[in-house]
Amino acid sequence: MASIHSHLVSFVLKHTRKKAFSSPENMHRWIRHARKKQCHRPPAAIAQRFDITTHTVAGFPVYDIAPKNGNARRILYLHGGAYVFEITTYHWALIAEMAERLGFGMTVPIYPIAPEHDFHDMFGMVGSVYREMLEETEPQDIIFMGDSAGGNMAVVLTMMMAEQGLPAPGRHVLISPGLDMSLTNPEVFDAEQRDPWLGIPGGLEAVRLYGAGMDRSDWHISPVYGDLTVLPPTLLLTGSRDLLTPDNLIFVEKARAAGVEVELVHEEGMFHVWPLINMPEARRARDHIVTFLSRREHRVEMPLAAE
Repeated sequence: MASIHSHLVSFVLKHTRKKAFSSPENMHRWIRHARKKQCHRPPAAIAQRFDITTHTVAGFPVYDIAPKNGNARRILYLHGGAYVFEITTYHWALIAEMAERLGFGMTVPIYPIAPEHDFHDMFGMVGSVYREMLEETEPQDIIFMGDSAGGNMAVVLTMMMAEQGLPAPGRHVLISPGLDMSLTNPEVFDAEQRDPWLGIPGGLEAVRLYGAGMDRSDWHISPVYGDLTVLPPTLLLTGSRDLLTPDNLIFVEKARAAGVEVELVHEEGMFHVWPLINMPEARRARDHIVTFLSRREHRVEMPLAAE
């Protein structure tokens, strides 16, 4: 049963954040408002706890949290935000907890976002970040972790690197990823009615703004249609009240059929990117991520909740 805290968060989201996704016009209003106040820097409380360095790639900042005790493993964290919003304190809190509990290094690119930039700018930058990481770290010791749009980027980046002859990372952690923007699955429209946060009209506008004119069924936009055989062992977390979940479940089926080891957490009653919110269900999800990434020899286990 979903916690009281999660019900409260759902209520707040429905009456605030969902407005951004209710229409293209509202999406643009929220973007303009966000540009006035968003800041990509780690919160002071986090900056004081870790050894954080910054450098630039393609003119955009990349934050690196040093690993503990010489740990060789690193996480490339790709934040969500519908490709149009900046990293938030919620992302930084999750990043800090993963750094603390796992002892891995964390690399956080502040990639260019739409509408000021598009797909080619985004992936040009994060592709360069991955190439830099490969110069210092073995690919099997690199994890791509991303939430929402960042989960999409993690999968697309792996596919793009494979096309260029570069190795895949050792693992993926995908939190409520957006993996099919084609809207060919009718279940998505039913799921939208249960989703307290996301909406199709505003979401499609965000995709249009970053998509560089590509068709939404192109695997660069909807990686569920790409070559799934190149993907590493994957943990995918998705909730029953997220409009992206029907397509995520299809992605899991297709990936497993392609020979990819996929561990699925399908949490009943949970909304989009719930592991980023401080509540009981999020703590359980974070424990699952830590367990998944702590296992050197990967094996698929039962999900936390019924699929």
